[in-house]
Order: sequence, then structure tokens, then C-alpha cells
Amino acid sequence: MLPPARPIPERGGADPRSLPEGVLCSERPLVMRGLVSHWPIVRAAGSADAAIDYLKGFDHGGMPVVATVAPPGESGRVFYNADFSGFNFRREQVPMGVALETLRKYLADEAPPSIYVASTTIDTFLPGFRAANDVDFGSRDPLASIWIGNRSRIAAHQDLPQNLACVAAGRRRVTLFPPDQLSNLYIGPIDATPAGQAVSLVDFAAPDLDRFPRFAEAMRHAQVAELGPGDAVLIPSMWWHHVEGLEPFNVLVNYWWRDAPAWMDTPMNTLMYAMMTIRDLPPEQRAIWQDAFRHYVFEPGEATADHIPPHARGVLAPLDEARARDLRARLIQRINR
Repeated sequence: MLPPARPIPERGGADPRSLPEGVLCSERPLVMRGLVSHWPIVRAAGSADAAIDYLKGFDHGGMPVVATVAPPGESGRVFYNADFSGFNFRREQVPMGVALETLRKYLADEAPPSIYVASTTIDTFLPGFRAANDVDFGSRDPLASIWIGNRSRIAAHQDLPQNLACVAAGRRRVTLFPPDQLSNLYIGPIDATPAGQAVSLVDFAAPDLDRFPRFAEAMRHAQVAELGPGDAVLIPSMWWHHVEGLEPFNVLVNYWWRDAPAWMDTPMNTLMYAMMTIRDLPPEQRAIWQDAFRHYVFEPGEATADHIPPHARGVLAPLDEARARDLRARLIQRINR
């Protein structure tokens, strides 16, 4: 039997017009009940029909959105197919209004197909929505996206940015794991993924502990919360999160930001390139490169560059946008040789 997940800690009194720095920089998850309960979309969400009508009021009818569609037998799980040769869903480009009306059509259906408009940029597809439904991040300028769908189960995955997820309609169950649970979550392929991020292969609705025995250890570190309209959860960078939409109509608004310069590339590029260049070396050579990464990347100190005149340190000096641009050009030239 799996141990129960602990509740995600809650913080009261947060003001969406001025979120404290301690929240925005938190390295631990936080639930903020009612943070965005004043939003008009939340007030409309007492009725799925009213929420759909509200969203349609911002649809400009221009470029289509991408809808993920899975058959009823998948029970909302967005995942691979049985032999991992592909996926258990298809993607369709449809107008936002068509996606919303299709969701409306299935509201009373007990076994509808799974329909999921995932991570759609709000300012592009629903212009004007944020004028009345927004959070003030001060000097930060997060990317705001919206997720619209019926019942869904999104496998546990990581995201590099910090993430404030606000439930605008329906209910969500969020299960979180610290980054160090990587080996206990049985992560699938990193270069062929359902939606861009590598995902846990464990079906949280029916965990197979014979196949995935270490998942029991992961659950000892799990935190969970069920969120209703107006509630929000802060998911720190690289925390694993499994997200379920629990109602026939669900809307989630996400804000994504990094507390790092915009010119910094994703470390995933480094990981992929290291797999190509380091992982399959003989053990003795891998150990050499492990020490090199420690010296230059993970534990730089006086021994790294203090013996080099400051003007001659190149990439060993603190990086800025110009140096990063030059380094990126050098890397591209090396890779394309």
C-alpha cells in the first residue's frame, strides 16, 4: 500500500496585486487559497456554460489553437500508446471558439473524449483577458498561458521556470515531488515526449508497484492539494508535478518566469549534448569530465580563474548577454564543423 501524500503547505493573506518576494522566490511549493477569487472568469465559473461564454468573449477568431484529443477509453490520460511507438492522442488545429463549443457539447457526457487546449499564450489567443484577470508580478514579466479542457491526467513532469498556477474554473488535483525524486519516478524518454517534457511512466490512478517499485519511495516525499476556482499553487523550478483536471470543464492560468537572465539557455540543451559527448565514454574518462564540470560549473572558486588576468578570462569571467551571444556562436560553429 502506498503512503499518503502530505498536504502542500498553505499561505494565507497573499495579495495578487503585490505578491511578496518570499513567495515568488520560494524553493518550496505553496498553496494560496482564494488568491484570484476576484477574477471575473472565476465568478463566471459557477457555471461551465457561463465560463465558456466568458472566454468566447475574448476570442479574436484568428489563428487556430492546438487541441489534444484522446479517445474516451484513455480516461483523460495524455500519454504514450501501448508499445511506445507513438502517443495515445492526436493533435488538431481548430479555432478557439470551436474547441470551447466542443467542450460545451460534452459537458453532460459521462464518457467523453478527452479534449485539452494546452499551454496557450493568453495575450495571443485571448487578447484583453488579462486586463481583468491577472496577477501583478512587479518588475517580473512572466509568460501567461491558459489550459482549457475536460477531465485530464497529465503525467508527472518538470518545468524549468517558476510556475504560479491559478485555477479559474473547475477543480485540479496537483501532486508534487522534489527534484531529487528523479530516479523514483521512472521517467520515460527525454527526446520523444507527449508535450515537450519527459514524463513519469507511472499511472498514478493505478500504480504498478511490481514494475515500478521505487514509486513507493517517491510517494513518501509527495505533496498534494486539491484546488478549486480562485485557488493558486506555486510550483518551484524543477519540481515534479502531476496535474489532474477533475471536472467536465476546467480552466487553469499559468504564469512562468525564471529568476535568471533572459539570455541563459536551458540546461536541458547541455544535458542532451553531454549524453552525446560524455555519457558513453570509458568510466575513467567520464570521471575526468565529472571533475571538470565540478571545477568549472558546479563548484567554481578561487582555483578556477583567479590566476588568470581579469581581461583574459573569457568565458571564465561572469557571463553577460554579449559574452553569451559570442559563446553561442562559437558553439554553433563547433557543432556544425
